[in-house]
Amino acid sequence: MAATAYSTAALLGGVRLPAAGATSPPSVLLPLRHFSPLRLPDAPRLSLLRVKASSDDTSASAESGDELIEDLKAKWDAVENKSTVLTYAGGAVVALWLSSVIVGAVNSVPLLPKIMELVGLGYTGWFVYRYLLFKESRKELSDDIESLKKRVAGSE
Repeated sequence: MAATAYSTAALLGGVRLPAAGATSPPSVLLPLRHFSPLRLPDAPRLSLLRVKASSDDTSASAESGDELIEDLKAKWDAVENKSTVLTYAGGAVVALWLSSVIVGAVNSVPLLPKIMELVGLGYTGWFVYRYLLFKESRKELSDDIESLKKRVAGSE
């Protein structure tokens, strides 16, 4: 008990705390301050800022929202095979959830996240050196991206 009292006194700069059973008025331990939430003496006054509401903006946003909904309905009605679209959407949601679970599991292994970070930094450095540092390699990357776009679009 004596060691604890001395270590506490050393931490507090020689000030001793009252014993656990002793009661003291709250003003001895913490000073009471009454703050008004509406009037803070150091708060800047923002009386120059004035905002005026306008009904024109709300009708424009409501119209654009209605247009968006109508466009989505038209696109959904134009889809021929709705079950395939729903299957792909459900598969995308499941894949996103599964990847989140896998990343969480990998992240919980103590040393593996740091190794993955190191691998990512190494790959980023290699990519910058290989494709972004020199003019010829930037041109090669641009050509590769264009050929990939053509393959995805089906024009090649």
